[in-house]
Amino acid sequence: MKAVVLHEYGSPSNLKYEDFPDPSPASGEVLIRVSATSLNPVDWKMRSGEAKALFPVEFPAVLGCDVAGIIREVGEGVTDFHPGDRVFALARQTYAEFCVVPVASLARIPEGLDMTAAASLPLVTATGDQLVRLGTKLQPGQTILISGALGSVGRCAVFAAKEIGSKIIAGVRKKHLDEAKALPGVVEAIDIDDDEALAHLGLIDCVADTIGGETASKLLFKVKQGGIFGSVLGPPTDAALHPTLQINAIMAHPDASSLEHYAQAIKDGKLILPIDRVMALSEAAAAHAAAEKGVSGKIVLVV
Repeated sequence: MKAVVLHEYGSPSNLKYEDFPDPSPASGEVLIRVSATSLNPVDWKMRSGEAKALFPVEFPAVLGCDVAGIIREVGEGVTDFHPGDRVFALARQTYAEFCVVPVASLARIPEGLDMTAAASLPLVTATGDQLVRLGTKLQPGQTILISGALGSVGRCAVFAAKEIGSKIIAGVRKKHLDEAKALPGVVEAIDIDDDEALAHLGLIDCVADTIGGETASKLLFKVKQGGIFGSVLGPPTDAALHPTLQINAIMAHPDASSLEHYAQAIKDGKLILPIDRVMALSEAAAAHAAAEKGVSGKIVLVV
C-alpha cells in the first residue's frame, strides 16, 4: 500500500509518500480501506519530536489517528461489523491506504454524513467531550470557562457543556468575541488576553483549558476553592500553588458511542466543526506545514 512514512524526527519535508507493508487484522480487529484522515496538533508534535517524551515514535512510522473509510476485512471474532460497512474511529497509523482498528473503537458513519466530515471528528470530539465530562466533571447549573472555544476541541467542549446544562463562558481572542458569543449555549465571551477583563470575571466552578501556557496559569486564579481545572495539555507549571483546586489532565481515549453521537450532531447542524481545506494524502508534508502556521479549521487528507 501507499502511506505517508516518517523515517526520522524533523520538518514536514521528512514525511514521505511511499510504499509500506500492508497491515492485516488480528482477532477483534478490522481492516479499513481509508477514504480520509485528518490532521491534529499531536501529529506534527510527534513528527518534529516535540512529543517524544509522551509519544515516542518507532521508525519507520506512519502517523495519524483519525480515520473514515470502508471495512475491507474483519478479523476472527468480529460479528457486529462486516466488509462494506462505512465506519470511522480514533485509531493509529491512519496516514495510509489501509489501517487496522480494534472493533471496540469502531463506529458507524451516520447515513448522509460524508467521509470528509467523518474523518475530521474522532480525536477532537473525544478530547472535547472527555475534557468536560471527565476533566472538569461538570454538573448541571455550574459555570464553566472554556478556553480556545472556537477551536475544534473547544467547540466540542462547548457542545458537551451545553448538553449537560451549564453556564458557558467562552475564552477567546478579542477579534473572535462576537463569533464565540454566537456559539449555541454560550452566555458570555471574554478576551483571555485582557488581564483587566479577567480581573472583573468572578470566580467560577471550573475551567476546561485547551490553550495551556500563561493562559492556563491566569485561569487557575479564576476557579473557586474546591473547583476543578481540566486540561488537555497537562497540568499548568504552577499547579502546586493552587492546593485547593482539583487539577485533571486528560488524554482522550476511543469512545465509539460518543463519536456516533457527535457525528449525528454534525449531520443535524447542531454542531459545526469548520474544515479549512481538503488535500490529497500524498500532500501530507504540505498539509503539516500549513497546519503549523495556523488554519481556521481541520485539514482533511483524502486517499
